[in-house]
Amino acid sequence: MGTAEFLNIAIEAVLDYVGEPHNYGVYVVWTCKTLQNNKALLSTTLSDGMYFEATYNGDKKELYLDAYKKEKNVCIKVED
Repeated sequence: MGTAEFLNIAIEAVLDYVGEPHNYGVYVVWTCKTLQNNKALLSTTLSDGMYFEATYNGDKKELYLDAYKKEKNVCIKVED
């Protein structure tokens, strides 16, 4: 499966998970392809703190969708 086809399927999976009406956008944060497998991190324009990890297993021709909610954002100062 090519990257564009995978991303279309992953975006549709997020839309299905979040539900109707689709008055929000889905955007891709990061994606990669290794051999016959794909992975992407996605989020929506909703302010619910959710993000999604879509993984395509090319051997089994299965898409897995994990949904996460951001709990906290902590700033950690790093000194050189």
